[in-house]
This record gives sequence, structure tokens and C-alpha cells, in this order.
Amino acid sequence: MRPARPASEEPGRTGGSHAPLPPVRGDRLEGRNVVEEALRRGRRRVFRIWLDAGARVDDKLQGMLAMAAEQRVPVETVERARLDRMSLTGVHNGIIAEAAQLEQPTVKEAIASAPSDACFVLVDEVQYEHNLGAILRSALGAGVTAVIVPTERGKGLTPVVQRVSMGGAEAVPVIREGLSSALAQLQRAGFRIVTADMDGAPCWEVDLTGPIAIVLGGEDKGVSPALSKRADAVVGIPLAGGLQSLNVSVSAAVLLFERVRQCRAG
Repeated sequence: MRPARPASEEPGRTGGSHAPLPPVRGDRLEGRNVVEEALRRGRRRVFRIWLDAGARVDDKLQGMLAMAAEQRVPVETVERARLDRMSLTGVHNGIIAEAAQLEQPTVKEAIASAPSDACFVLVDEVQYEHNLGAILRSALGAGVTAVIVPTERGKGLTPVVQRVSMGGAEAVPVIREGLSSALAQLQRAGFRIVTADMDGAPCWEVDLTGPIAIVLGGEDKGVSPALSKRADAVVGIPLAGGLQSLNVSVSAAVLLFERVRQCRAG
């Protein structure tokens, strides 16, 4: 049973499944976690929310509706088929929001505001949106200051990346700048540069504490030679069973949480 809501909180029901679709304005956020994090963290304005008319209003959704009401975000209930047509990712879980694009800092700004033991992650030419989204999710959990991706190559902050990040994109800045320039700025600021490579030293033998920048390659190739030559250390993840490598997002998670372990161990 769907609990009753006060009239002031009751979303308006509009638009059948064949009604014209609204134009995309800003970013489309798809899924409960992404929409909830956008409302909760407040880094950008949420313009509008569309909700599946058949959605069960549990405690989580009640909380989202309360935040939307507090922020004066219109909520419309629509047929699920209409959400299917609106979806840019193919997986909306019964809720889609329209929001302003996130404002991202420059590398210089991120360094200036970073804590003394900050960790940056640089990702060279990730082509699959799910990988960047998963990296952002791990980055949030591991306390990463920012993720830096190339200006033109690889994926940026697409709707799929934001959905897969499960709210990570709302908390961890994604900076698009040239990676060589970013590394130069980080080195000048006193950050150690660690690149990931299957032939590197075992990650538990490399000091990953303190101010650090971890550089990861793309799916089909490792870190480029131009970036590798800036490394202060090369770190690897020893594998069993004849396995040659891990998915880049899995490698990121292993290295980031090895850093967390080292930092907590003192």
C-alpha cells in the first residue's frame, strides 16, 4: 500500500507514455541513489523530477520527496513507459531528474583546497562509461580529492557515468584537463606520482600514504610513456591463476583501498 501524503507533497501526475518528451536541459540524473545524492549534497540545482506513478513510497523515497519539497523542486508522477522513453541510460529505477551541470574546479583550484594528505586519481583514456562510473564510486569511498581525465580523449561525466557512480559524481570532482599538465602541477605542489602497471612492485610494498597522485591507464593499454616517465614509483597488483590484468575500475579500487589500509595502519 502506498502511504498517503499531504496535498502539498503529492506530486502532480502529467503526461501519458506517448506525450511529447521534454527537451534535455542540463543533466539527466537516473536512479534513486543519483537523484538522492544530488538533492542531499546540493552542489547543483535540481530543476525537476519525474517519478513512476506506480512507485512504492518507502522511507528512502519519502526522504527524497521531502528534500525536493524543501528545495522547491517540482515532482511529477508519470507512467513508467514514459520514463523508459525519457531514459538516456536504459536503467532509471522509476525516477529521473533534470539538473544543472556540475561546476568542476581546475586542477590548480583542487590542489589549493586539498588537504595535506590528498589523493588524486588520473585516468588515461577510459572508453567505457561503466568503468569511469565505478572508479568514481570507489573514489568516493576512499576519500579521493578529485578524478582527472583528459580534455578530449576518453569519457566525461555522461548520464551513464553518473548513474553507475551511485552518487560518487556528486561528491568527487571530475576535472577535464591535459594529464601531463596536471601531473606537472601536482609534482610542483609536492605530490608523489605513482603509476599503475602489471610489472610494478606489489602495491603493499609501495608507500601509498601522504599526498599522492595515482595514474591509471585505459582499458586496452597501460599508462602512456609520456605520463610514465613522470612516475616516482610504479605499482602493480600481483595476480594468480595466470591472469594478466584486471579491469581498470577494479584496479583503481584495489589500489585506493590499499592506500586506505596503509593510512589507517599508520
